[in-house]
Amino acid sequence: MRIDHTFGQGKPTISFEFFPPKTDAGFQSLFATIEHLRPIKPTYVSVTYGAGGSTRDRTIDIVKGIKNDYGIEAMAHFSCVGATADELRQTIDRIRDAGVHNVLALRGDPPAGEVEWKATSGGLQYSTELIALLADGYDFAIGAACFPEVHPEAPDLSHDLRFLREKCAAGAGFLITQLFFDNRLYFGFVRAARAAGIDAPIIPGIIPITNVAQIKRFTQMCGASIPQPLLEQLELREDDPDAVVELGVAYATAQCADLLVRGAPGIHFYTLNKSPSTRAILSALRLLRPWERSPGVSAAAAAS
Repeated sequence: MRIDHTFGQGKPTISFEFFPPKTDAGFQSLFATIEHLRPIKPTYVSVTYGAGGSTRDRTIDIVKGIKNDYGIEAMAHFSCVGATADELRQTIDRIRDAGVHNVLALRGDPPAGEVEWKATSGGLQYSTELIALLADGYDFAIGAACFPEVHPEAPDLSHDLRFLREKCAAGAGFLITQLFFDNRLYFGFVRAARAAGIDAPIIPGIIPITNVAQIKRFTQMCGASIPQPLLEQLELREDDPDAVVELGVAYATAQCADLLVRGAPGIHFYTLNKSPSTRAILSALRLLRPWERSPGVSAAAAAS
């Protein structure tokens, strides 16, 4: 199933993001999480691609296993890092031959120990080039990333949107946002994207907060912000892990309900390979059914 065929079907898409574990225990935990989330019937799940392409083979194997063993549609993340153009095409062939129909195309992060992005000799410089490679002779649904608070390397929103428009022109059919905690950032970004001529569905990426130090580290790495009132409440609970999780679930539930009421086409959950928080949020959303109170998936939130 192609993910780009699931939008605009009258209900929001629900998706989960996982990462390839490094240990046998991590794999057991991951597949236990998938088993716990399977009854929720997500529209699809995605599996990340480690820095420097370090989990290339595991990513493809996990995506194939999720599709074949669990009957859940899955998307492989794919980046330019650490490979020549010929090597990238060989990996694309492997993805195709594994029966994977959906790819999230990313430039990728620098390899471990490096802070500055450098293209591999004989490789690609930009995610737009990778998207074009995926679209050339292959039948993938191609997704791309976008940034409600502007990509950390972009000088301003105008430049960021110009590059995002190039991603869509190259073949990206849907977009998933970086994590954010203020819905005004999402809707403001979507309005700006539509004004710039970008009409692809823009799916908000949401992370349930479970650890204060961890979420501070994540936001510093990706350039996202934590609203001051939320940060203050998190820091008040910093020494009480259960209270942090409870607040994280409550905040993410309210955030998702507001997004869906106002016409977001779906929610993409950054699960960190854990299921309890995500299950709690989705159980509440399924009871509330906020999308039924939406006037419809508006042009401001999804492609017509």
